[in-house]
Amino acid sequence: PMWLSHHWPQDYDRCAVVGGMHICRRCLVLYPVALVAGIVVGVGSWWPHELDPWVLWLFPLPGVIEFVLDNLRLIGYSPRRQVALSFFGAVAAGLGYVRYLDDTYDVLVWSVVGVYTAVCVAGVVAGVLRRRVRP
Repeated sequence: PMWLSHHWPQDYDRCAVVGGMHICRRCLVLYPVALVAGIVVGVGSWWPHELDPWVLWLFPLPGVIEFVLDNLRLIGYSPRRQVALSFFGAVAAGLGYVRYLDDTYDVLVWSVVGVYTAVCVAGVVAGVLRRRVRP
């Protein structure tokens, strides 16, 4: 089903096969790691929250760069690179979930989400337009 892979069959190389079903490799790493990271950060008061801006902005950055370069077809797809970069982004997502649950309008969380979403959407649009001009 498309909801598990959200990739068309021509992009199934970006999926892992689990129980005979294609599941997006990035999502397979992102969601479980983010859940665990959120629980680990959210339990107790051990986490130094002055690190939050650094983690939220820097941990996903390599994955965002990789996503844009991949969509622009300036780099080839690498499952290992995708998994590694998704792991770091997932740690930031877990921290972001905790902050969001503490304050739904957290400016730090929403600024990271907004900026990185805009960059990724721009990368996808630019990649599509680039392929139309130069197939």
